[in-house]
Amino acid sequence: MRISARFAPILFSAMLSAIMVCFVSAFVLAISQGINAGFPAQWLKSCITTWPVAFPTVAIVAPWVRRLVGRLTT
Repeated sequence: MRISARFAPILFSAMLSAIMVCFVSAFVLAISQGINAGFPAQWLKSCITTWPVAFPTVAIVAPWVRRLVGRLTT
């Protein structure tokens, strides 16, 4: 199954934000609270609560960052 190219920016934003949220939330939890028996549940809760913020942020900021990078590079 292939997704239409017109959905590429949305798919990019969804995937990038999900990956970033997973890694960053795991890192922050491990540093702040350590890795313990409750870590997976805390991590999942953190991902679920922060992804709805990360997804629209990436969707809004990514085009601006692409333009900025285009101006800064040759």
